[in-house]
Amino acid sequence: MFWSIVAIVFSILLDLLRLGHLSDREKDIEILILRHQLDILERKRTHPIKVSNAEKVTLAVLTNKLKKFGDRSTRQLRNVVRIFQPETVLKWHRELVRRKWTQEHKNKGGRPRIDHDLEALIVRLAEENPRWGYGKIEGELIKLGIRLSQTTIRNVLNRNGIVPAHVRFGSIGWRHLMKHYKEQIIACDFFTVETIWLKTLYVFFFIELGSRRVHLTGITAKPDSAWVTQQARQFVWKLEETDDNLRFLIHDRDSKFTNAFDNVFRSAGFHVIHTPLRAPDANAYAERWLRTIREECLDHLLIMNQTHLKRVLDSYISYYETSRPHQGLDQQTPVPRKPIPYSGQVRKREVLGGIINDYYCAQVPSSQLLN
Repeated sequence: MFWSIVAIVFSILLDLLRLGHLSDREKDIEILILRHQLDILERKRTHPIKVSNAEKVTLAVLTNKLKKFGDRSTRQLRNVVRIFQPETVLKWHRELVRRKWTQEHKNKGGRPRIDHDLEALIVRLAEENPRWGYGKIEGELIKLGIRLSQTTIRNVLNRNGIVPAHVRFGSIGWRHLMKHYKEQIIACDFFTVETIWLKTLYVFFFIELGSRRVHLTGITAKPDSAWVTQQARQFVWKLEETDDNLRFLIHDRDSKFTNAFDNVFRSAGFHVIHTPLRAPDANAYAERWLRTIREECLDHLLIMNQTHLKRVLDSYISYYETSRPHQGLDQQTPVPRKPIPYSGQVRKREVLGGIINDYYCAQVPSSQLLN
C-alpha cells in the first residue's frame, strides 16, 4: 500500500512539472481533449464504445492543434489521449487531410469551360474527319468564325475519349476499306452442311458487300483446287455479262484458293485481297451471311442429299434477296423493291414449308411476288 501511494504521488509531481511548462492555450486544449474522452466513456455504461465520425474529427483536430505547440512524440501524447492509441487519432487526422485535397473545389481557377454546343461541334469534326489533327480542326473552326487554341481542342477531345489523329487513324484500316469501297468488293467462302446420312457437303458462294446479293456457285462433296478454279471461271464469265463495277475480291487463306484461282480474277481486272490468318472478322460480310442462313434456314431442316440442299439454298437465297429486309441496307432488300402503299388485306406466304413467313398485301401484283 505504501509503495502504491508513493507511486501515485510521484506521478502527480511529474504531471505538475509537465504542466508548468505548458502555456494556458495548451492546457485548455488538453482539458478539451480529456473532457471529450470522458463524454465518450460516459456512454460506455449503457453501450459499447462506438465513436462517431464527428467525434473522430473533433479528437483529430484537437490532437493536431496540441502537436503544433511543440515537438511532442507519440509517447507524450499518451498522457492526453487515454482511451485510444495516439496512432489511431493521428490516422484519423491524415484521413481528413487526404479528403481535403481530393475534394473537388467549387471555385476552380483557369479559364471557364467552353459552351456545350461548341464542344459538341469539335467532337463532331473529329469523329467525321478521323485524319484531322488539332491544327486542322483549329483551322476549320476559324473558317467558321470560331477562334480556339489547339490546347483547348485537345482538352475537349480528351474529355470525350477521342485520341489524337495519328493514333486514331494510323493507316487506312480494314474497316475504312470495307466502308469506302464496299460497292466494288465481292467476297467468297465455303461452308459445310451435314446430310441426314452424315455426309459432308461443301457449299461455295460469293457475296457482294455493297448490295448483299449472294451468288451460289457450286455444291460438292470433294472441293479440290481444280473444282474451285473451274467455279471461279464460270462465275467470272457470268460477271462479264453484267455491268457490275466489282473490282476487289476478298477470301481467306484456305489451301483450295490457289494461285490459279486468283489468276482467274486478276485476268478479269480484279485486285485479290487475302485476309489475315485466323481473322474471320476480316471477311465479316460472308461470315454474317453464314450465320443468317444457318439460324433462319439450315438449323431447322434435315438435308437429304446434294439435290435437296441445292433446292433449299435456291429457295432461301431468292427470299433473302427479294423479300427479307436488311438492317444494313436501311431495311431495303438486296434486289431493291419499289415502295408499296399499305392497302388491302395482309397475307402470309410460307417459305420452305413454313420455316419462314413472308408477308404481302393482297393487291400487290403477282409479278412482284416470288414464285
